[in-house]
Amino acid sequence: MALNVFLELIEIKAKTASVIPFLLGMCFSKFYYHQLNWQLALIFFIAMFLFNMVVDMFDNYCDYYHADSKSYQEKTNIIGRENINPKLVLGLIIGFSVISALLGLYLVSQAGVPVLWMGIFCFAVGYLYSFGPHPISSLPLGELFSGFTMGFMIVLLSVYLNTYQVFTWNWLTIGQIFLVALADELWISNLMLTNNLCDAQEDEDNHRTTIIHFIGKKEGLIALTVKNVLAFLIIGILPFLGLAPKTVWLTILIVPFIYQQNKIIIHKQVKTETFSTGVKTLLVGSAAYLFTYFLGIIF
Repeated sequence: MALNVFLELIEIKAKTASVIPFLLGMCFSKFYYHQLNWQLALIFFIAMFLFNMVVDMFDNYCDYYHADSKSYQEKTNIIGRENINPKLVLGLIIGFSVISALLGLYLVSQAGVPVLWMGIFCFAVGYLYSFGPHPISSLPLGELFSGFTMGFMIVLLSVYLNTYQVFTWNWLTIGQIFLVALADELWISNLMLTNNLCDAQEDEDNHRTTIIHFIGKKEGLIALTVKNVLAFLIIGILPFLGLAPKTVWLTILIVPFIYQQNKIIIHKQVKTETFSTGVKTLLVGSAAYLFTYFLGIIF
């Protein structure tokens, strides 16, 4: 398998959705708890990244086998389009899953049972995203689960593994981490919403009842716009709550860019032409938030 094909199979362009929440968790650990655990953080990053690749490969694998449209299976899905041996894909899925699970068990042995329960939840969502008679990706819950699992759970795990010696499990702590992660959660869920907007007809042809099936494109575009606005509002209030440095206010500088991407997807929802707006919004938005957060820690 050529490298460029493998990178498309694991959807490397969307890896921002897992890497940046991990780094944001480290920034919050340093800013709020004044503590980092580099060894556990590195192991978690490897386990997380491997499983993120598993989820995307498994999604392509399941879509290939369960597609009702022959055209989609042979011309759109990467496994059919690039003539990839499905057994090879399945082997990679199993191999990466085993390695990720073993690394996760090591983290449990070091940081305790909470890592096990959080890991089980993330693994379950990862597999159920594409597997079963009613996979999450084919339901109106896709945006909720993707945003919550990748945007919040990765941050929560990152913070816990860096601070488990002093971490306190209560609603205040969880609420604080949820607010810090919320902007990324919204942008990650918007990535999937953008995908569902662009794939609306294809999803109907393959009997996938995503959120767009129920609310329609117009309401979907309104929801996407509202969530982009909310992301900036949340970032704006964090310094007042003592959860982020004031430097995060600099993210306002990217508002014109996000507005332009939002305008493009509202005008046209075509996968090959405008899905990239969701990727760019997530990349630029979450990266700017992370960078400005990091600046506050340095200075």
